[in-house]
Amino acid sequence: MRKVLQLLFLLAAPIAYAQFSQAIEPNKKMSELEKYAGSVYLNKDYQKADVIDEKSKSYDARLKYNIYTDALELKEEGQLREVIKTSTTYARIDNDYYYYCNFKNTRGVKKNGYYILVELNDNYRVYKKYSLKITDPQELDPMTGSAVTGKIKRITTYYLESENKIRELPMSKKGILSALSDKQAELKEYIKKEKIKLKKEEDLIRLVARYNALKNIDLNQSGSLLSNRAQNN
Repeated sequence: MRKVLQLLFLLAAPIAYAQFSQAIEPNKKMSELEKYAGSVYLNKDYQKADVIDEKSKSYDARLKYNIYTDALELKEEGQLREVIKTSTTYARIDNDYYYYCNFKNTRGVKKNGYYILVELNDNYRVYKKYSLKITDPQELDPMTGSAVTGKIKRITTYYLESENKIRELPMSKKGILSALSDKQAELKEYIKKEKIKLKKEEDLIRLVARYNALKNIDLNQSGSLLSNRAQNN
């Protein structure tokens, strides 16, 4: 009976993977990048993950995020596959939720890709997205005359999202006050009072939460004014 169950599992597994992933071909550039210092992967090892398909069910998998191809990868019987990029399928890896989003920036430019949800509140959501700065190798360093290895540097960018539109949250005081200029004075005071360090993710979340609270005050005041006018009429 155990052998029968094992056989049924082996037959079902490829079908399950096929429901949320697709095979991908080896990438020549990826092979070259393996020689660089640094990695195109957020984590080099496959990690235990849940893949949630809103139209069907959840699946157990072992995934790793490829920043270069913007893909969640897995291996099945030696074959490289990636989770199908759709807004109705997302993954949880080590308590981080990866959503494939069809965002636009404030200028209307499409910014599709995987975003990791950092914070969720009434009016805004904070996401972070990874990208890479790739420096190709040089045969000779003009200063030392020796060969220079290619380098891969990971970059983290945070975004504020509302109504499917995103705007970048700069990691500097001047930049973020400019991005959230409608509450600049209040946020400047809050940063000083609370000793906010914007390069710390938890402090950035606190600042956005404060921004959200200030916007809610405006909305509540507007609602009260409209209600009073309606009563007076």
